[in-house]
Amino acid sequence: MSQDLPVTGYAILGLLTFGDELTGYEIKQRADITLRFYWVSPAMSQIYTELHRLTDRGLVRADVRPEGGREVTSYAITDAGRTALRTWMDQTPAGFPVLKHTVLLRLLIGHVSEPHQTRQMLRDYIDELQQAAWDLAHVRAALKGSDGPGEPFRFPSLVADWGLDYFAAEQRHARRALASLAADEPTE
Repeated sequence: MSQDLPVTGYAILGLLTFGDELTGYEIKQRADITLRFYWVSPAMSQIYTELHRLTDRGLVRADVRPEGGREVTSYAITDAGRTALRTWMDQTPAGFPVLKHTVLLRLLIGHVSEPHQTRQMLRDYIDELQQAAWDLAHVRAALKGSDGPGEPFRFPSLVADWGLDYFAAEQRHARRALASLAADEPTE
């Protein structure tokens, strides 16, 4: 089945399925809190582009209301949007994720750099992974109590658990590569 929306459009529809209307800014916040761990969190301009596309297609409803002397637009998924999202979920193959792993790319061509630079890059990556795991652990903890079968955050909790396992595996791989490169260090 061909997609008639970019995946980002479906991601935004998905973010609107948790029962509340959100402004574009709030969608961006929700994306930053959730999507950034496994998908590129879209830029504000991309969110608004998609919201306009989704609104034009009747998949999202835009409600404009006055707030503090200005107009604020909030968005909600429509029945047609739920149908489109469900169709995408049910009829689109899972697909293999596109891996754009800059650390692995840099490790692949590490021979063009000084060995200590490559080792430092790996140490920096381990630090970033630890921070991301810490951040995601806090998100996961916030989902406790609403993560059981039939609960609203059951599936986001599964994604958070997967992400935590992924970060742990990445740390293991980076440490293994770092240990292997340490064997290459000249002894004095």
